[in-house]
Amino acid sequence: MPSAGIVPRRAVQLAALFAMMVAFTAQLLGALLPVIPLFIAASVVNLGLDLVLQHKQPGLLAVLGRIRFDVTVRQLLRDMLILVGLLHIDGINPLEEQAPLTITLLLFYGTHFVCQAVAVLVRRTRSLPFVTRNIDASALRLCDAPPRILSRQTGRRLLRFSVPTTAGMMLTAITTDAYWGGIGLAVSLALSAGGTLYLGTWLLPKKRVANEKQALEWLDNWLAEYRPTVGMYFSGGASSAYQANMWLSTLAALDGNPIIVLRERFMVQKIEATDVPIVCIPKVANLMRLEHSTLKVLLHPANSGKTSQILRIPSIKHAFTNHGESDKLSSCNPYAKAYDEVWVAGPAARDRYQLADIGVEDKDVIEVGRPQLAPIQPYAGAPAGRPATVLYAPTWEGWDGNPGNTSVILAGENIVRELLADENVRLLYKPHPMTGSVDPRAGAANSRIQAMIAEANAGRSGARPGPEAAAELARRTEELDALTTSAFRKSADELERMRLQGTPQEGRAAAVEAAVTAWEAAYWNSFPQWEHRIITTARPGIFSCFNEADVLISDVSSVVSDYLTSEKPYAVANTSGMSEDDFRANFPTVRAATILTPDASGVAGLLDAVRNPEKDTLAAERAELKEHLLGPSDPPSSVRFNQAALALGTKADERRIRMESRLSGIPGQRSQDDVNDTGTAGHETSGASDTTAAV
Repeated sequence: MPSAGIVPRRAVQLAALFAMMVAFTAQLLGALLPVIPLFIAASVVNLGLDLVLQHKQPGLLAVLGRIRFDVTVRQLLRDMLILVGLLHIDGINPLEEQAPLTITLLLFYGTHFVCQAVAVLVRRTRSLPFVTRNIDASALRLCDAPPRILSRQTGRRLLRFSVPTTAGMMLTAITTDAYWGGIGLAVSLALSAGGTLYLGTWLLPKKRVANEKQALEWLDNWLAEYRPTVGMYFSGGASSAYQANMWLSTLAALDGNPIIVLRERFMVQKIEATDVPIVCIPKVANLMRLEHSTLKVLLHPANSGKTSQILRIPSIKHAFTNHGESDKLSSCNPYAKAYDEVWVAGPAARDRYQLADIGVEDKDVIEVGRPQLAPIQPYAGAPAGRPATVLYAPTWEGWDGNPGNTSVILAGENIVRELLADENVRLLYKPHPMTGSVDPRAGAANSRIQAMIAEANAGRSGARPGPEAAAELARRTEELDALTTSAFRKSADELERMRLQGTPQEGRAAAVEAAVTAWEAAYWNSFPQWEHRIITTARPGIFSCFNEADVLISDVSSVVSDYLTSEKPYAVANTSGMSEDDFRANFPTVRAATILTPDASGVAGLLDAVRNPEKDTLAAERAELKEHLLGPSDPPSSVRFNQAALALGTKADERRIRMESRLSGIPGQRSQDDVNDTGTAGHETSGASDTTAAV
């Protein structure tokens, strides 16, 4: 069954397509009969409808393009129908008046196609083999992009430049005076020709950026000057950027010169504010240039199809950090065998890999903790004088269709209903951003849950913060956006953004951190403590929600492991079909949790334990489980993580030394300086090399 929203969208598209066909039919009938009012109205509506659809329904127009009824064909048909209509209107001389109009119209289309060819050339010259951020790339001769309507929006350009033509022709149809059509065509021709000439200036040396060879040489020189030592490699879809973003602060704090290596061009703007240099290298051949850099270690927060390409570089050591740890199978994927080391938070993950028996050797599993959990505040006791804040943060349905992945489908509404029935509960609902992306039932349940929360809020009342709280949030939002959001012109392309996102200002990272903290405080202060909240935006982040909550309800996911840092009470929904004993045995992260069944039984007992700590029988187990999952707190995770990076970098150095030693001992592989030490050595090497080549 189609999900909500698909049917209305299809209905709109079908209606738009039907309206376009009616407009063409009416224009044809008005031109042939001729019926001048119908002809004029249909011509204007037809062009106007296409202009609107260019903005509102680009997907529909893309479908028309696939059946060879693209914007150029549609506009050419409209103009031909207009000429046919003028032929049938008395008072217009076809030879003396319409022939010049036709010739001018053909010239207009000629300039349109020339402009299109120039646009292709400009786009090719403005495409580098890589994209950078937080790097001064001015040496590549970067400049502003040409207007989009000239360089990229072919359809919109043709339609907009055709407006004067259509207007002039309609005046000619009304007055039977070809003068007006000539004026309209002249304006359109001037716009098209002038736009083509202006666009062509981007092909001149003054605006021409470096070519591919020059750009790659610049990249090699920059790598040699910056001398990166440790980096993060990431590849994925648009919705997966959070997996990389959670490691930004940890990467920036490592000793050495960090770098971020991406593979998809769009991902450059998906990475949140950071001072770490970012290089996106889409092609494998260019990616291999990293082998000749000083890069020693790459951290991998996720597996992807393109990960195998970077693993080909033997001079770099690779560590799989994952983007979170849970008891799910995806947290111990057999692909982990491909990495030099697998970095996990604590003993639980080490045990998980050994129990999974997927070929990851125990010596390659390194416990580093979870350094990004530092902002999570510890348990401060039961809520006093305010409602208990419950964070319900279910995970998504996953790729395998396992009903135990997410509680949203089978238990979500029951859990939320129980929580909303308690007047002394404030609910924070933060679903996983990918909820409903695989199973439409999860998306539908998520929508119903949000509707339940909105209805519950409508039935509540109480004191609200004054207008100064909203003003403070607006001010903090503006400050944070100024630090974290790059404002670009609509016409900006990759190269213009590269120029604008050069070397960041000194101290920006610290300023961003302070601004985020201030924004989060203003956010929570702008809402009353009795009001439920639905949080589907990136801010406030999950850690901020942890700090606001008194108790968490979630699924088997990394959210549980991270939340345990606070040692606050938590519950896990069991929708797997297992008994509670089997559920606890199979998923160690739920060992210190209250287990909720699909009908949400257990919610009342959970809330009672939160409000009355003496009834909380799992506090000691949470403290023990925390260390089992996340490792010891001394030394801090940030220290252990940094030590692991340095140790893996040392292994990379040792391998290079071994390889250089082996190569120096192989005849024909010594450097030219060694060969030139003696003439005899040179002859011997030459002979050995020839022999090796012959073999």
